[in-house]
Amino acid sequence: MFSRLQRFYTSIKVATDIVMLTVAFCLAYATRFIGLIPVTDGIPPLDETLASLLMALVIFPLTFHQSNLYTTNRSRTHIGELFAVFKASITATLILVALTYFTRERYSRLTLALFLGYALVLVSVTRLVLRLALSEVRRRGYNLKTILVIGEGDLGRRVVETVRDHRELGFRVVGVLAQDLEKARRKVRGAPVIGRVEDVERVLDEQPVDQVIIALPLEQQAVVKQLMELLALRTVDVKVVPDLYQYITLYGGLEEFGGLPIISLQGDPMDGWSRIGKRAFDILFSLVAIVLTAPMMVVTALMVKLTSRGPILYKQERMGMDGRTFHILKFRTMRIDAEVTGAKMASADDPRRTPIGTFLRKYSVDELPQFFNVLVGDMSLVGPRPERPVFIEEFKRQIPRYHLRHKVKAGITGWAQINGLRGQTSIQKRIEYDLYYIENWSLLMDLKILVRTALGGFLSKNAY
Repeated sequence: MFSRLQRFYTSIKVATDIVMLTVAFCLAYATRFIGLIPVTDGIPPLDETLASLLMALVIFPLTFHQSNLYTTNRSRTHIGELFAVFKASITATLILVALTYFTRERYSRLTLALFLGYALVLVSVTRLVLRLALSEVRRRGYNLKTILVIGEGDLGRRVVETVRDHRELGFRVVGVLAQDLEKARRKVRGAPVIGRVEDVERVLDEQPVDQVIIALPLEQQAVVKQLMELLALRTVDVKVVPDLYQYITLYGGLEEFGGLPIISLQGDPMDGWSRIGKRAFDILFSLVAIVLTAPMMVVTALMVKLTSRGPILYKQERMGMDGRTFHILKFRTMRIDAEVTGAKMASADDPRRTPIGTFLRKYSVDELPQFFNVLVGDMSLVGPRPERPVFIEEFKRQIPRYHLRHKVKAGITGWAQINGLRGQTSIQKRIEYDLYYIENWSLLMDLKILVRTALGGFLSKNAY
């Protein structure tokens, strides 16, 4: 029921956005070609206009989805919602302009600008109206489903919090049944404790309850079985929350395989269209970056060759996605005998550096050849920085969840790097930032990280 209601509200948002985007496009077209603005080059054919509208109706909802505008987020304020719509609309418009430029010989830039303005106003207004309407419905208490939670522990508290944070779905916790009434608190996250687990029949007889959610720990499976047998004689809906969340690490959850429910404890954060979109993003931007930085790479290659003996490029083994190794490309900044005694991390005032090496490492110029790693698919533009296998075995033993950073491709830059975590900074802190990026990934987040990198995020006092 929860998922059905969530899909229902999401479908309302998607349908409303599509209607408002269509209205915005028609208004922009009318303003440009039927309004007061003089038409000098003629009116575009109807088929081209409809093709542009279709592109907009595909690109905008997809971008909104990537920006989490179709997920329930009660912590987001009205202003936050408007700002999220603004950012996603700007991104969608840029994508629309780029695709229009490559697929159309003639297109009206003014029409696209007007469309963006109308879309921002119409989508934002309808979003606010929906939020205010839902808030008013919840405030008046209409059409609420009542829930009885069995279990006062961590799992029960999480259930109460989830219901409370998703009030737009129309549920209300009427009470909690505790295993140990003497030790239990009087309230669980605001929901009253109204009896013991053994009192479930009495409670159901005394007050109307639409759903019972059993949230007991694994060691109480015998009690769960007894409750299921007891509740099977009632018409109330029954849900069981499995006590496995403590083992879920990354992108886990409930899945279905041929009708068989399966609990996933660890999953792939980027699959299907998400992986295709990120790969297309990497190819496009790496090609652009290679073209733009080609003169700088030529000059850097000459400087490396003229200032030290040895090859221009340095290939070093790193570990990437799924634990596969690859050779990362960098301009050589160390002497050719730098690791005769074994692998060693770079440090401040490292005597192994070449005359030009300090400058190249400080300003991250030595990283430019990695755009070719991105182009061939070894790396991504954005992701956790790859480490050398010789160091990774030690990190795995010292840092819990370290291996999860290898669920995605390594990146040239990342969330940790733009927040100053480079060089010999805290590995633990870097892992926290890497996992935050993986769990909250979107193409918009990648774009944000690239912009911050270009504006100086690659500079760091720890880069040496």
